[in-house]
Amino acid sequence: MATFENKIDFVMFFTVVGANPNGDPLNGNMPRTDYDGYGEISDVCIKRKIRNRMQDMGYSIFVQSNDRIEDDKKSLEERFNSEYNKNDSDENVYKTSCEKWMDVRSFGQVMTFQKRSIGIRGPVSISLAKSLSPVDVISMQITRSTNGMIAKKESGRSSDTMGTKHYVEFGVYKVKGSINTYFAEKTGFTEEDAEVIKEALRTLFVNDASSARPEGSMEVKQLFWFTHPSKLGVASSAKIQNLVEIKVKDDTIKPAKYEDYEIILNKEKLAQLESKGLRIDIIEGL
Repeated sequence: MATFENKIDFVMFFTVVGANPNGDPLNGNMPRTDYDGYGEISDVCIKRKIRNRMQDMGYSIFVQSNDRIEDDKKSLEERFNSEYNKNDSDENVYKTSCEKWMDVRSFGQVMTFQKRSIGIRGPVSISLAKSLSPVDVISMQITRSTNGMIAKKESGRSSDTMGTKHYVEFGVYKVKGSINTYFAEKTGFTEEDAEVIKEALRTLFVNDASSARPEGSMEVKQLFWFTHPSKLGVASSAKIQNLVEIKVKDDTIKPAKYEDYEIILNKEKLAQLESKGLRIDIIEGL
């Protein structure tokens, strides 16, 4: 496999329509928002979806969600212990964990099992996703047609027949990330692995539907993929990511569709960086 030698930065945009993209368990599972009303999706949630896509592509994953367990191991500790014993050196655990599990060599992992503490720092870093404008969170009262528990009154309903469902009416979210060549050398992350990350992002919401996220309610729109000509890169990740400029179109009062935003590249700054060897690919979502 080809060694990963060129730093990568990326910026991705996706829409949320009538869905709860990432509920907050400390706030009644309402969609996450900041104090100004902008929608948020945690980086942990984004990485979970990437891991699921990796599994769909046939790669071994260390951090498997409970509904996607493939090896009958009910915990990370059990999965770790099935591979290693106390006689294995930390160096061997580090090396073979990165070789075996795609998510470990991509995102890293802290192995705190068998009285060890092995920190693996992965090359792929991802920010939380943030909406481009404040989002409207709608709450809907729901009922179910039968009692889930025994009703206290013969003709009454039990307390669990009533509930509340929350969703974002509409939002365009932006997520940023980078792939570091120096950390890639340590975990064995390759050019082929970078292509897997790209494909996972492009198809992020495939096989991700649920009652909170109906099929088609979340859609990847565009992925801006910047490839540097060297390990260090021609500019910082912040400068590269800021090449993508966003504004609401002049005739739009309140954005209600993706096309209400003007998402463009700063051509002047991009041309300067392209002259230094930066390459950009603009990829449409699935």
